[in-house]
Amino acid sequence: MELISIIVPVYNRPDEVAELLESLKAQTDKDFEIVIVEDGSTVPCLEAETLPDGALNVVGYDSLRLKYFRKPNEGRSIARNYGMERASGQWFIFVDSDVILPPDYIASVRKSLRENPVDCFGGPDAAHDSFTPVQKAINYAMTSFLTTGGIRGGKVSMEKFTPRTFNMGFSRAVYDKVGGFREMFSEDIDMSTRIRMAGFKIALFPDAYVYHKRRGNLRKFWKQVHVFGMSRITLQLLYPGSMKLVHWMPAVFTIGAIALVIASCFNIWFLLPLVLYIVALWIGALIAERNLKIACLAVAASMVQLLGYGTGFIKAYTTKILLGRGRNLQQEIEIRKGKNEKL
Repeated sequence: MELISIIVPVYNRPDEVAELLESLKAQTDKDFEIVIVEDGSTVPCLEAETLPDGALNVVGYDSLRLKYFRKPNEGRSIARNYGMERASGQWFIFVDSDVILPPDYIASVRKSLRENPVDCFGGPDAAHDSFTPVQKAINYAMTSFLTTGGIRGGKVSMEKFTPRTFNMGFSRAVYDKVGGFREMFSEDIDMSTRIRMAGFKIALFPDAYVYHKRRGNLRKFWKQVHVFGMSRITLQLLYPGSMKLVHWMPAVFTIGAIALVIASCFNIWFLLPLVLYIVALWIGALIAERNLKIACLAVAASMVQLLGYGTGFIKAYTTKILLGRGRNLQQEIEIRKGKNEKL
């Protein structure tokens, strides 16, 4: 198969990049290059010397085919596009800097592409044994069928599979026709939608999984999922009809939970459905993780995920759809498009 280019946008994540590169050193299939784009970091992730032609020569990773670039901060999508323009591969794979790859990841991707030739693919994520209890709890919240695991695209039975940029790949032919990522929230969903609309085939490769650290604490996790909820409305405005009933689930849960709490002021039994759901979450997490502490944290992480996403969704739906306020979406897209074209 053709050369694979692994493209990683980075912003002030030196420790994470070191772990990612170590996992790439351990790959059983060595036929790939790595393109790291430092997007205006104040703390560089790699030590490098500048060559006479201006290129950066990375110190300490001679065993890897590694390209390293530094540029002003413009956002992760612009950084990914910058990397694609400078990559040599016929396939682009995108991972986040907080990802660790199992040793057979590249081999698994090649095997899956041979058995199921597609234009774009994505894979699931899991929690590594080295992750903190909070990271494992957040992973459970993001992947469990009791929360919104299906909305994320990991459960193809709930909606069409949507690759995400913590583990996503597509061919150079896709890039040539569809173009690069837009600098927006949920840019990977936008990209996947554009790829599908262009007639390309997309598939889930279950065996091509990665270990994804995600956020290190629940406060940061809340901010992340709150933005996810808001961006779902942006995607609906970009692609009318793209929002399905399943995307309303966190908002419905949020409204229902608030209503039950208020009703419990008059009759405590109104809390019973909420309590039963929390117990189900705890039992599910305990079975999955086999750890009492992680199970308890998973309940908290699941509540953060549902309420954070739900409140973001409700806020954006009220502001942008019901009241028609906020930025002019098309104007914003044109501004972002102009930034991409500058590359």
